[in-house]
Amino acid sequence: MDVLVIEGGHKLEGTITVSSAKNASLPLMCAALLTKEPVVLKNVPQLTDVKTLLKLMEGLGLTYEWGQDGSTLLLNAKRIKKFTAPYELVSQMRASILVLGPLLARFGQAIVSLPGGCAIGARPVDVLLNGLEALGAKIELIDGYIHATAHKGLKGADMTLPKPAVTGTENLMMAAVFAEGTTTIRNAAREPEIVDLATMLNNMGAEVKGAGTDTITIEGCSKLWGVTYTPLSDRIEAGTFILTAAMAGTGEGVTIENVVPEHNQALIDILQNLGVELEVGESSVHVPAAKKLSKGAFVTTEPFPGFPTDLQAQMMAFLTQTTGQSTIKETIYEQRFMHVPELVRMGAKLHIDGQECKITGGTNLVGAPVMATDLRASASLVMAGLVAEGRTILRRVYHLDRGYYRLEEKLNALGAKITRKSEQQVAAEFAAKLKLVYEAK
Repeated sequence: MDVLVIEGGHKLEGTITVSSAKNASLPLMCAALLTKEPVVLKNVPQLTDVKTLLKLMEGLGLTYEWGQDGSTLLLNAKRIKKFTAPYELVSQMRASILVLGPLLARFGQAIVSLPGGCAIGARPVDVLLNGLEALGAKIELIDGYIHATAHKGLKGADMTLPKPAVTGTENLMMAAVFAEGTTTIRNAAREPEIVDLATMLNNMGAEVKGAGTDTITIEGCSKLWGVTYTPLSDRIEAGTFILTAAMAGTGEGVTIENVVPEHNQALIDILQNLGVELEVGESSVHVPAAKKLSKGAFVTTEPFPGFPTDLQAQMMAFLTQTTGQSTIKETIYEQRFMHVPELVRMGAKLHIDGQECKITGGTNLVGAPVMATDLRASASLVMAGLVAEGRTILRRVYHLDRGYYRLEEKLNALGAKITRKSEQQVAAEFAAKLKLVYEAK
């Protein structure tokens, strides 16, 4: 298993480019199940989550091929023969449930494992299942699997979601493209990835309106065509780079390219209010050399266009370096403060109080062995390691690889010193160091 060894104190300067969004690429890949014709996606990062979904879809009968550039992905769902998404794969990535809507729409049947750790009740999966039932699907839960059938096809419906669930909205949009009549989804998620999916579906021949607002309408059609499409840039990766540069930038600062600034407006507003003098271009953000900031912030995670929960951990790492008192309130997910003990190991002064985490800024962080607890938490620990004194060893790097493409290479190009090693290498180096200390005595 890999680890990252981060040498602290190396400042960042230069230009860094944001990859296409994982959270856009995954639903676009699933939309390929809606047509017999080839779908070509460009600039797709070969992330662990992308590879997991490809393995799942290949098991259904989809064929795929990577282009010579390593980022063009050709998908062909002409010969889908199976309709089951097994627990072994769905448990690795909750977004695997995105195959449910397309399979049900095109083939009238789907059997998909409940996502790992998902309990029926208050979880967003209920949003999806209730929406599919409104479209006329029969839903049964058998041995941990969702059995969905609509042998006579789906019919358009007017529904109001109890919460604006992103994956639920995307799944219902794809399910509704072949439904008879008009489907209206109210209180829909408004994230940019929803708009991206709607745009590609429309390019394939669908008629989706209102994406990006809280009311989406879909006119059912009988067929979708193939398409060539490029997913939008990753707003979470962009936000991570902006925060990292604001912590560790030097000299002429860091320019982040392939950015859609309005997708990160909530983050930009917070940083500018704190005194970070960002230069926002049409498709770039320039962050000047890091400086001491004399005040804190109160940050609340919210659905788009509010501050994203997927930047909460990174914002926490950043706020440890301001000199004021800050608070982060997490309103989207329970138990999303699991990175707090790891940051505390590095010297951060943090206190959890229910949904809030109090941050005493101006802390001198110190390198330490730490463990990634989830995808975004792993990024926050890399950020902390960059400004910490000494060496940080980050374990469970597989979390990072799910959503950040070659992160250490990108940061090293700016001046960071991050090395990927095996657990065995790190253990051997530690043993050798202990031996030298013992011999010196």
